[in-house]
Amino acid sequence: MTAAFGELLLRLHSSDARRFLQSDAYNAYYAGAEANVGVLLSRLGVPVRYITRLPENDLARAGVEQLRAHGIDTGHILYGGDRLGVYFTEQGNGIRPTRVIYDRAGSSYAGLQPGMIDWASCFEGVSHFHWSGIAAAVSQGAADACREALVRADEKGIVISCDFNYRSMLWKYGKHPREVMGDLLPFSRIAVADLDSVNVYCGIDTDREAGFEDRFVQCVQALHSVFPSLQTLAMSFRRHQTYSGALWHKDGYFFAPGYDLPYVTDPIGAGDAFTGGLLYGIMNGLPGLNIIQFATACGALKQSIVGDWAILNLAEIEHFIQSGLSGRVIR
Repeated sequence: MTAAFGELLLRLHSSDARRFLQSDAYNAYYAGAEANVGVLLSRLGVPVRYITRLPENDLARAGVEQLRAHGIDTGHILYGGDRLGVYFTEQGNGIRPTRVIYDRAGSSYAGLQPGMIDWASCFEGVSHFHWSGIAAAVSQGAADACREALVRADEKGIVISCDFNYRSMLWKYGKHPREVMGDLLPFSRIAVADLDSVNVYCGIDTDREAGFEDRFVQCVQALHSVFPSLQTLAMSFRRHQTYSGALWHKDGYFFAPGYDLPYVTDPIGAGDAFTGGLLYGIMNGLPGLNIIQFATACGALKQSIVGDWAILNLAEIEHFIQSGLSGRVIR
């Protein structure tokens, strides 16, 4: 059983690829970095328990029902507070970036405080625990709840994984992200990051004139010296329409050449799908090269799907790895 902890959100996406200033309608999806990871893991057959705090209203209930539909255990969700966190998105393209506006202040999750969640109950039967930097970025109380969870998970010998997931627009409660994350990241054995988040959280920089693979190796060496408990680090790289991945695992380096994506339906959630694929590969004991190939395929495939969740199955992912991109009709 894997437990995932973070904020469940309602995403409102500007319809018909319109800008915020043009939009007169929004499409609704449920989201959240840790929920996104949990949905893919559950769809791949990994038992997942999702832990968060939600208001008792129908907007939250609808999101919980969708999680249940994907097989996720929602029995340890805490209810309280007044509102569900929301974020708005404006579709980008190859010329203009996708934009995000958050409306998460005062959400039920942001109102979390240590002692509210019964972690002993939440961690019953759990072997892995996943969280992200977003879970700690929303409020001081949420960051404190993260630390409480990490301490309890570590005491129980649970394997902890983290996606660094730095979001500059979320850190509003008066502390530099490095001050908070520097205390939380050392608990994790498995990490997914990008070069910018490693720089913000840890002050680690790499040679900006070097290629992605060389910069990844530099980052691993520097980060492992800061967090010696780290056993696995993975990164996905996006350059124009090319999506690739890198992995350090069991002291070996592995690189997926990646995919040239001719069209991106929705880039949001690709990193979470990559993380879900990585965790699936590790949990199933795949060799390092197979792990990063699987994770990269998950991240690439997600970009063909609207919404935040990677609605995929194992057969689709394995076929994609073997055959690559295809515009064929499956009849």
